[in-house]
Amino acid sequence: MLTVHHLNNSRSQRVLWLLEELGVPYEIVRYQRQPDMRAPKELRAIHPLGKSPVITDNGNTIAESGAIIEYLIATYGNGRLIPPPNTPERLRFTYWLHYAEGSAMSPLLLKLLFTLMPKRAPALLRPLVRKVSNQALTALVNPQLKQHMDYWEGELGKTEWFAGNEFTAADIQMSFPLEAAQARGGLEQGHPKAMAFLERIHARPAYARALEKGGPYQVGR
Repeated sequence: MLTVHHLNNSRSQRVLWLLEELGVPYEIVRYQRQPDMRAPKELRAIHPLGKSPVITDNGNTIAESGAIIEYLIATYGNGRLIPPPNTPERLRFTYWLHYAEGSAMSPLLLKLLFTLMPKRAPALLRPLVRKVSNQALTALVNPQLKQHMDYWEGELGKTEWFAGNEFTAADIQMSFPLEAAQARGGLEQGHPKAMAFLERIHARPAYARALEKGGPYQVGR
């Protein structure tokens, strides 16, 4: 049976959501983050990098969210949650599927890093680290993040979903950047269409079922 090696409060939540949307049977092997929020070493027995998400299925071990989504759609989708080939929507689907991790997450990760650095610095160094972090956030990270959020807002003004007017797996992939931006990027300020997107996905029954099975999920908090 298909197995999701699920790290709590992680990107693997998207994999559970996709499987619930597709109605594919699966089992969950659970892993708990360590106190420093890193994945436990047991995940390295599944994949050398010890990262999540990762799935095993029919002798295959597949990591990386985009690759997992492509595999599940190709293997179990039967044409669902993906636009038809050779259409503008299919091209947009492919773009957003890879943009989510390739471009969107970079400023969000930097935002998290520079926000946490002062809190975790030694007390004597904390004022200096806070000054450097604030400068990086003001000059580099926050402007980049705003550019991405404005971009999402504009694209969601053209169509209801990222690939077009039909919900697809690209929206599942894009959920994590938007949820992270809501948690720590100020998405709620001036981005009503992006916020409406989050309301729509959170209202989906499959999203709720995935949360029940995956456990507590709080991006960026």
